Amino acid sequence: MKKIEAIIKPFQLENVKESLSKIGVRGMTVIEVRGFGRQRGHTELYRGHEYVVDLLPKVKLEILVDDAKVEEVIDQIISSAKTGKIGDGKIFVTNVEECIRIRTGETDADAL
Repeated sequence: MKKIEAIIKPFQLENVKESLSKIGVRGMTVIEVRGFGRQRGHTELYRGHEYVVDLLPKVKLEILVDDAKVEEVIDQIISSAKTGKIGDGKIFVTNVEECIRIRTGETDADAL
């Protein structure tokens, strides 16, 4: 079992959710986050004063999937979140040793 964490632009969230739903992803956690990568933020002008916005709003998705489905999920995230511009985001994949559904006590693949 793997945990896929994807950090994407907020306006791409609906595209990614729809795309993942079509391939059978049944659940995910969505967290509003702020950060920067290579783009290092930008400067804005507000009431005549310039200021630096160095932490940009992003959305972090956390998805647990069976090992066999990892590549398909990654491909769907990339195809639905990619704009081709800097700041499109990143995907991280880590191993999950155990998953337990609290309500029923189901474990691993049954708990997904």
